[in-house]
Amino acid sequence: MVKNDRWIREMARKGMIEPFSENQKRDGVVSYGVSSYGYDMRIGEDFRIFSDSGSPFVDPKKFDPACFTEFRGEVCVIPPHSFVLAMSLEYFRIPRDVLALCLGKSTYARCGLVVNVTPLEPEWEGHVTIEISNTAPVAARIYANEGIAQLIFIQAAEICDISYKDKAGKYQAQKGITLPKI
Repeated sequence: MVKNDRWIREMARKGMIEPFSENQKRDGVVSYGVSSYGYDMRIGEDFRIFSDSGSPFVDPKKFDPACFTEFRGEVCVIPPHSFVLAMSLEYFRIPRDVLALCLGKSTYARCGLVVNVTPLEPEWEGHVTIEISNTAPVAARIYANEGIAQLIFIQAAEICDISYKDKAGKYQAQKGITLPKI
């Protein structure tokens, strides 16, 4: 069952989302905060911009951090046909009976930006590492401390046998931008 704004507010009071924003609409800002059936998370000020490291490919099993240039600021420019990694401003603690799915915001999608986040599994916690791809033939800007994507919380009919925390997942309690791990 998809959870509503009342449930999200109650769970935020119990520590599911920190910091939590009650309001969503703001003038001159990409919206963030609680919505009818989701939560629009913000993007932080730290970015890893993909750059040519001289390697002919990217290998998730032998990932070279030199593939990224670190950047911190209010506005990040994504080169054409490239991507950046960033992190959510919010820290999430997902309940054992909930799975959260993430969808990019339409404001950025209409500019050719695609947001990718894997599901937030039951009992996962941490800052969300976010991948933003620029499919446009020109550079694109994204704005720190503003909305980037919406999380939809789905409550299971039954509790899972093994949660992300139980299996000691490699991305548990991540802080900051987390690069691929094997």
